Amino acid sequence: MTAPDISLGNWFTQRSRRTPNRRALTFEGKTATYGEMQDRFDRLAAALRRGGVCRGDRVAFIGFNQPAFFETMFAAARLGAIFVPLNFRLTGPELDYIINDAGVHTIVADSAHRGVIEGIRVRLPCKQYLSADADAEGWPSLDMYTSGVAPLEAGEPIGPGEVAVIMYTSGTTGRPKGAMLTHDNIWWNNSMALLTVDTYENDVTLVVAPLFHIGGLNVTTLAAFQKGAEVVLHRGFDPARWIEDVAKYKVTTAFAVPAMLLAVSQNPVFESADFASLRMVMCGGAPVPEPLLHLYGERGVPVNQGYGLTETAPMVTFLTSEWSTKKLGSAGKAGFFIDVALVDAEGKFVTTPGARGEVVCRGPNIMKGYWNKPEATAAAIDAAGWFHTGDVGYLDEDGFLYICDRVKDMIISGGENVYPAEVEAVLYAHPAIAEVAVVGQPDEKWGEAVFAIAALKPGSSLTLEELRAWGTERLARYKLPSRFETIEALPRNPAGKVLKFELRARFVSGK
Repeated sequence: MTAPDISLGNWFTQRSRRTPNRRALTFEGKTATYGEMQDRFDRLAAALRRGGVCRGDRVAFIGFNQPAFFETMFAAARLGAIFVPLNFRLTGPELDYIINDAGVHTIVADSAHRGVIEGIRVRLPCKQYLSADADAEGWPSLDMYTSGVAPLEAGEPIGPGEVAVIMYTSGTTGRPKGAMLTHDNIWWNNSMALLTVDTYENDVTLVVAPLFHIGGLNVTTLAAFQKGAEVVLHRGFDPARWIEDVAKYKVTTAFAVPAMLLAVSQNPVFESADFASLRMVMCGGAPVPEPLLHLYGERGVPVNQGYGLTETAPMVTFLTSEWSTKKLGSAGKAGFFIDVALVDAEGKFVTTPGARGEVVCRGPNIMKGYWNKPEATAAAIDAAGWFHTGDVGYLDEDGFLYICDRVKDMIISGGENVYPAEVEAVLYAHPAIAEVAVVGQPDEKWGEAVFAIAALKPGSSLTLEELRAWGTERLARYKLPSRFETIEALPRNPAGKVLKFELRARFVSGK
């Protein structure tokens, strides 16, 4: 028996054929049905094919949340092309590297981000530049690009192991890595989510997290489309509008990072807001503080926590609402068909409850590997298929996972991953800095904040404001230090490695 085509483009086509008149996507007061969305996907796919996009080519999108993101992604999938969502918070040099690394053929950008692409365009490999909204010089709009084009009659047959999306995540070496998520990975992630969390065809899910982020794209959004539910999409996060639209559209589910939940709870109308329709909020990116869990619980809103990564598409574990207070601080249990284990420094499995080890996982949602980086792939996925997360945790006697440290020193700020090595590589270039280390420090609003500690060159001085101003053109704002301290010399071990635990003990733990 031939395996069914479970590719992104085909399963949405299957859904639209069955429920063409059902509400699919609501954005800024306008609603598109599944049939209408499918028509736009197929017209753009046909236009992209006419424009030279072939199977395996990379098609990128940069912009705030909007329908054009989905149009670009699903149209590319219909052709067997690979979608590359770009982080709109990145600077020109950061985007320059990613676009060239991916070898992007066609890029779609909204009006707010065409400028940053124009600034690096001379160095890019792209053959087509398309506008997500109005026409601009050299940037035909998607409407203009697809004008007069007949819809694609049939998409390319796609094998489950073919790459659907390359999502770039910052690397510990200072360069981003492109996680290759296959059509199979995405299908299985969503199917496992539907088995773990009840999702109904009459659900309405509110999506405010950026779609370039795996949490925004693939926690509730694609699963809702797969089920035939409605997605209410916001261009960006606004606490007051979040509260307003929960009531207006009778939202039943939503995804948020803890910083978003905190902002919503601090809105003046939170106590009187109508949350009657809200069945659950799925939260990831960082553990939810206990007071925040209780605050939402008092409003009758269960907060369901989960743990995952870009490389796992993202589901690893999930803590359902009935356990949210009984297993406070836990990331939950493994999802369906996912194996989760711990290994020690020698790679041996850790089985004692409460004993710490690196979290490893294995399942059909684990990425194919890192784009153009076979060595990094081999280091992350071992011969037995276990993906090494770089996070340290422990399992309790009931099999619930707790995350307690990060092997790779990653900082999670507002749900965004910040890798110290990437920030350090930029800060080292400052003319006043002799050496620098970056660590995370607790932050009430963002979960964690970036903290830089540097030894300065003789006769030099440097303030936090000067450092941030210097880094603004080189780093996304969420990667900029919010605290800066100087030190005579960074502590190092005999091999020359910076002892960050000593820096944390001196500057962070004592605060």
